Amino acid sequence: MNRPDGRLPVADRIVAASYAAGWVVVRRLPERLAGWIFQSVADVMWRRQGKAVRRLESNLARVVGADAGSAEVRELSRAGLRSYFRYWVEAFRLPSMSRERILGGTHASGEQAIFDNLARGRGVVLALPHMGNWDVAGAWLVHKGHPFTTVAERLKPESLFERFLAYRQSLGMEVLPLTGKGGGSGMAFGTLAQRLRAGRAVCLPADRDLTASGVEVDFFGARTRMAPGPALLALQTGAALLPATLWFEGSDWGLRIHEEIPVPEEGTRRDKVAVITQQMASVFEKGIAEHPEDWHMLQRLWLDDLEPRPADAS
Repeated sequence: MNRPDGRLPVADRIVAASYAAGWVVVRRLPERLAGWIFQSVADVMWRRQGKAVRRLESNLARVVGADAGSAEVRELSRAGLRSYFRYWVEAFRLPSMSRERILGGTHASGEQAIFDNLARGRGVVLALPHMGNWDVAGAWLVHKGHPFTTVAERLKPESLFERFLAYRQSLGMEVLPLTGKGGGSGMAFGTLAQRLRAGRAVCLPADRDLTASGVEVDFFGARTRMAPGPALLALQTGAALLPATLWFEGSDWGLRIHEEIPVPEEGTRRDKVAVITQQMASVFEKGIAEHPEDWHMLQRLWLDDLEPRPADAS
């Protein structure tokens, strides 16, 4: 919320200025120096073990089946934080990254399923968790000749959201705001469905949805909610739903396009969405277990981390 004089709160101005500086300064630094600076910041943050780091460790503990305070999870969280900060270095540098670097550095498997479906005029929904560098994967798809549509939550302050919007649009993505002016979940869903019926690609982050519309799934032995959008779009438009997982591979990027998740032939619409979303969660689970350090989940995810257990209610 703006102040009565129309100016942004100080905290919002600092956040906006920091990101603005990142896009200008980091792009001009030598790549190795920028990486070293961000890794050093990640290590300081890891040693301080603040709230975000403790949450990351709690999430990773579920993935590897270890205690959140164990040496294994502590080391994994350091690698995870370095991976997360690497994402930001690359995000700031990506607009100036060459087509050859992106295409040559992305090691993809299963990608022919995308191209074959699109060549037949059938839309494709790519559903992915917050892993690796999803912006690089998006730029890779654009450079392969397939611009796509995605969605973005409106950030605060507005200037920061507009900068992210311009950034992703500069990479060749069509970005639809989920909330606020010019957007809304219903409007975004309708546009996504139109793009799919036109035989185009849609990319959606789908490993976290804590709204009332989220679909409950089993994920690493506990319940959470995931976004119903990919399943609903596949069900409504006939598009191919292809889960994707991503990771860092040395100085390059790994990308796996998994097999299509079929729409069940029987059951109600709700039943079908539940089955599809659970299958999607199971694919994510496998990909994250293979590359846990590249899963950037620093927020609460599982329902028993969000809601009081019955024994705690009073």
